[in-house]
Amino acid sequence: MTATRRRKFWGWGYEGEGLTEDELALIARLAAPRLGLDDLRAQDPPDISEIELRPPRVTPPAALAAFSSADPWDRAEHTLGKSFHDLVRGLRREYAHPPDVVAYPADEEQLTAVLEWASDDRVAAIPYGGGSSVAGGIEPDVGDGYRGAVSVDMRRMGRVLEIDRASRAALIEAGALGPALEDQLRPHGLTLRHFPQSFEVSSLGGWIATRSGGHFATLHTHIDEFVEGLRVVTPRGVVETRRLPGDGAGVSADRFFIGSEGSLGVITRAWMRLQDRPRFRASASVAFASFEDAWHATREIALSGLWPANCRLLDHDEALISGSGDGSRSILIVTFESADHEVHPWLARAAEICQDHGGELPEAAATRTDEGAAGLWRSAFIRGGHLHDAYVRLGLVQETFETAITWDRFPEFHTAVLEATRRALREECGGGIVACRFAYVYPDGPAPYYTVVAPGRPGSELEQWAAVKQAASETLLRLGGTITHHHAVGRYHRPWYDRQRPDLFADALRAAKRSLDPAGVMNPGVLVDP
Repeated sequence: MTATRRRKFWGWGYEGEGLTEDELALIARLAAPRLGLDDLRAQDPPDISEIELRPPRVTPPAALAAFSSADPWDRAEHTLGKSFHDLVRGLRREYAHPPDVVAYPADEEQLTAVLEWASDDRVAAIPYGGGSSVAGGIEPDVGDGYRGAVSVDMRRMGRVLEIDRASRAALIEAGALGPALEDQLRPHGLTLRHFPQSFEVSSLGGWIATRSGGHFATLHTHIDEFVEGLRVVTPRGVVETRRLPGDGAGVSADRFFIGSEGSLGVITRAWMRLQDRPRFRASASVAFASFEDAWHATREIALSGLWPANCRLLDHDEALISGSGDGSRSILIVTFESADHEVHPWLARAAEICQDHGGELPEAAATRTDEGAAGLWRSAFIRGGHLHDAYVRLGLVQETFETAITWDRFPEFHTAVLEATRRALREECGGGIVACRFAYVYPDGPAPYYTVVAPGRPGSELEQWAAVKQAASETLLRLGGTITHHHAVGRYHRPWYDRQRPDLFADALRAAKRSLDPAGVMNPGVLVDP
């Protein structure tokens, strides 16, 4: 059932890919003195022969068996996501909640048959795109109220079905992974231009279901902005929204399913707004001695209406960790692109704003994004999944958390989040690094993204991170931030999401779930309980 090129069941990407042993050793040599450690030794990733999975508790009916699998690799691949919590358990060979079966429907008829079986036989159905969730969104950890669990892998529904060049849109099946989707659009001179860090192994349906954040750091930041209409298969039947450029007819049916995380049904296809492929680019990396000056400059750019495609601010430590700088400066990377016109005047104005706030341009404004600090940051961003694997194999506590807050509250918010996180790191790990970058910026506020790197105690890494995560999450929620800006809720963020979400809205969401999913089998544990 799986493709020839197999995705790893532990770690990021595909078999045979990842950092070399020399790269792993280099990271160890650089990280150890920075964290006050003598040396770091990498653990070997697990082999499938070392993974003990519980026997399947349920068997699909004969009609489903032709496109289903209980193969150990398939089950292991669909057990854990890609968070620190997942990676550590995988290294420990702990696969406690595997799906009993993995279904690979090729069309809506087969998908409907899977959901009917799941509803009739009390089997939890977990939609699966690329498996890159960092919020516990794809793990079949559904409690004891179900006879079993089926992972519904959408990879066989990954085609671009129709292209409307006049409206610059395409009808795309939800199982299309990022690279395959772009490959199908490229001959038409079009692009979705949605590049989350998980792009290589994440799908259109996953992006929509989790309200993914993508390429654009300003203006069109979330996948929401590109959905023109969608189709969802629920246990009660099919919901298909009308394809329109805009709509003011009541509560948006599209938005009802965008961000639903598989709790209401399975997104099967969507009409998506596209872009012409960019022909003009200009980029610059601006250094700031002061992070405060840097974020003031970033704020002014966000307010200016220039709308750079990339506007990512790295504080001193984030610049160092990513290899974009030496840790003595904060770095703002600004990139403009267009399919229609030269963009250097926009970059020149952004550079003026930066210089007004003390920014220094150590390199000339580049026309290519693979030069200088911008190129180093892009390389680190693309390889982020492999780097995460490396840190975990080295026994370090390395994870991220992200949020959003308005500009007026940011100074107090940022100071408090750093203080709480660093205090927890001292108590749990004896110290460590907390770095910050702005992943996205809006006219009314930034989306700060924090990276933690600290020494781990063998056997206690999960407890260490849980305490740090708790301290950070409690602080950002108390001060008015969101528990997640683009990483989704899943099962991981549920305790804080339940407090952030209005109670009456939770009641309404439960009622909607009862209507669309009467048996309560769709991805139990995410967003609301059945």
